[in-house]
Amino acid sequence: MDEQTEDRLTQLIAQYRDVAGGLLPLLHAIQDSLGYVPVDAVPAIARGLHLSRAEVHGVISFYHDFRSEPAGAHLLQICRAEACQAMGSRALEAYAKTRLGIDYGGTTTDGAVTLEPVYCLGNCACSPSVRLDHEIHARVDAARLDELLAGLGAVTSQ
Repeated sequence: MDEQTEDRLTQLIAQYRDVAGGLLPLLHAIQDSLGYVPVDAVPAIARGLHLSRAEVHGVISFYHDFRSEPAGAHLLQICRAEACQAMGSRALEAYAKTRLGIDYGGTTTDGAVTLEPVYCLGNCACSPSVRLDHEIHARVDAARLDELLAGLGAVTSQ
């Protein structure tokens, strides 16, 4: 971990040290700031909040929103809730995995896109839905996914 990252972690830990139930807000703040929660940060977080490393790791690994590795420049999430599955999200996820050359949790070799499942985007009437970065897209099929990815510029077929 570089010095700048360590300094940022120290600031965030100090900010949440005395907050009751501060672990989750701290982990969110770290991920918002760095894009992920570095594995090397777990001992410092545990010391700072007077928790065991196992407790910190358990929370990080339990919640799907936390990642231990940097994500790609763009985050593509495909809804896997029942309504989206009924409308073709399984075929869409298979296409996305092939198109990007990665599985869920993976990042393309160019670092452009990380692919993740999500279990409801609240857009059930317009299934299947995806979220690309912070924007939700409705009725996405393979052709529409290609358009979205082409709009990113850096993503190529693998």
